[in-house]
Amino acid sequence: MTLSARHTASTPLRFGILGAARIAPNALIRPARRMPGVQVVAVAARDPARARAFAQRHAIARVHLDYAALIADPEVDAIYNPLPNSLHGEWSIRALQAGKHVLCEKPLAANAQEAAQMRDAAQTAGRVLMEAFHYRYHPLTARLIEIIRSGELGTIRHVEAHMAAPLVRRGDIRYRYDLAGGATMDMGCYTIHLLRTLAGAEPEVIAAQAKLRGPSLDRAMAADLRFPGGTTGRIVCSLWSSTVFSIQAHVRGDQGDLSVINPFLPHLFHRLTVRAGGRTRHERIPGESTYTYQLHAFLDAVHSDAPFPTGPDDAIANMQVIDAVYRAAGLPLRGF
Repeated sequence: MTLSARHTASTPLRFGILGAARIAPNALIRPARRMPGVQVVAVAARDPARARAFAQRHAIARVHLDYAALIADPEVDAIYNPLPNSLHGEWSIRALQAGKHVLCEKPLAANAQEAAQMRDAAQTAGRVLMEAFHYRYHPLTARLIEIIRSGELGTIRHVEAHMAAPLVRRGDIRYRYDLAGGATMDMGCYTIHLLRTLAGAEPEVIAAQAKLRGPSLDRAMAADLRFPGGTTGRIVCSLWSSTVFSIQAHVRGDQGDLSVINPFLPHLFHRLTVRAGGRTRHERIPGESTYTYQLHAFLDAVHSDAPFPTGPDDAIANMQVIDAVYRAAGLPLRGF
């Protein structure tokens, strides 16, 4: 980012929200209220009445009639994009081209090709584009990496992550292929990202098995991975399957192993267990909401070009694995 593209720390960073999404209060609105230097000033939705109700409920000053009007607002510096997956690319690119910084929900794009187009748009505009893998900014993730890199577990042989939670609403957008839905897009993107983060490398997809909700739409997915050096990996994700609820990860080394319950929302609850050297210990890593840490990182990137781990290149790499999982399962990629 060039110096002229930076937002100064002396003025608030003003956010506009694309869509009245259920995740927006936790992901942005509440953290922004507790953080000096951030304001949520505008919202737009496909249904103006819904946008007005959302704005009134969350004390947002301006409601725009459509997404384009919000992006064109000169008093908006940054866009939060929690739209359906199929709309991440188009509206994030349009926001970047309008000179806005973008915090975009995961997965960043419908596929790796689209993620690369988003990266190029951010580079051309000289603006921040962050994928909202909020868990990555919590101290728990740093602690997991620290344990693995310390050598306490020895040579890492296997990494595994599970994310399953029931989605019972049949009409939910995550059950729509045309909106780039599916279990791998919604929950599998987390498990893949965590394995890449813990392994510190990019995997090859060896095999994948999907359970379908409808044509081309996965309600559950299991995939086997292999990392450079021979470390194996496995991800299991589900919107609806016999595994009703499971959010956990495991790392096995030749001298020990660790397990963590709820690595993705650790501020609500988590449990880290390490077994090594003939001993077992439990750790709890204190911290604020994952979304608060993420917003701090976004603000630092805008103000001072501070590096952050969930940028466009990382998003492209994650989408490449997602695409490979779909190919291995015999399913078409999203967004084509």
